[in-house]
Amino acid sequence: MILFPAIDLKDGRCVRLKLGDMATATVYNEDPAAQARAFQDQGFEWLHVVDLNGAFEGASVNGAAVEAILKATANPVQLGGGIRTLAHIEAWLDKGLARVILGTVAVRDPDLVKEACRLFPGKVAVGIDARGGKVAVEGWAEASTLGVIELAKKFEGAGVAAIIFTDIDRDGVLAGINWESTIELADAVSIPVIASGGLASIADIVRMTMPDARKLEGAISGRALYDGRIDPVEALSILSGNSKPPRGMLD
Repeated sequence: MILFPAIDLKDGRCVRLKLGDMATATVYNEDPAAQARAFQDQGFEWLHVVDLNGAFEGASVNGAAVEAILKATANPVQLGGGIRTLAHIEAWLDKGLARVILGTVAVRDPDLVKEACRLFPGKVAVGIDARGGKVAVEGWAEASTLGVIELAKKFEGAGVAAIIFTDIDRDGVLAGINWESTIELADAVSIPVIASGGLASIADIVRMTMPDARKLEGAISGRALYDGRIDPVEALSILSGNSKPPRGMLD
């Protein structure tokens, strides 16, 4: 079970949004590379990065910051936001990304995603971001008519490394992960699922260890880490099984 710390990039800085609204950005670090090193030093083994500007504009905008992150950490990095072509995917993988996350293009051109999985096995994840149960695209600015499970099933057997499922209505507001929908998705497909959006406290970390959640690959944490609501040492120790959750949390 992996806990992915998140670095969301806006105008070259490390920020967090509320409900995907760019106008609500809170700057947490002016130096994303330093933040990447800090997460590595805290014991995290993966890094989740999103180019927020790129998600809205359909092309990489914070490329320099991402490259600085790749140089600053030895941890594998997954990147989403504005990656829409095979050439773009290949270019980022050549720079050292562990995997790319395809969101909007997964809705617009699922065949491109399948071809990417064929060309770059194990290095392509699909980001499914939903509001009210329907998939959103273009940096969450547009709604589609697709349901979450309907979209996910399009990629069964294609070689997708993971599905990153974000409940937009919970993202950045510390409301707790939407466990019901996340586990429903994980039950519906064979592709590993990563929970995203709303992770709020150590209670969510404990919830990750419950039997029905163990099928997940992990979860992404942003604001709760930056605000100090989750202690990295405690969280990673619970997930590794090296320490017991606080009394009462397993009741």
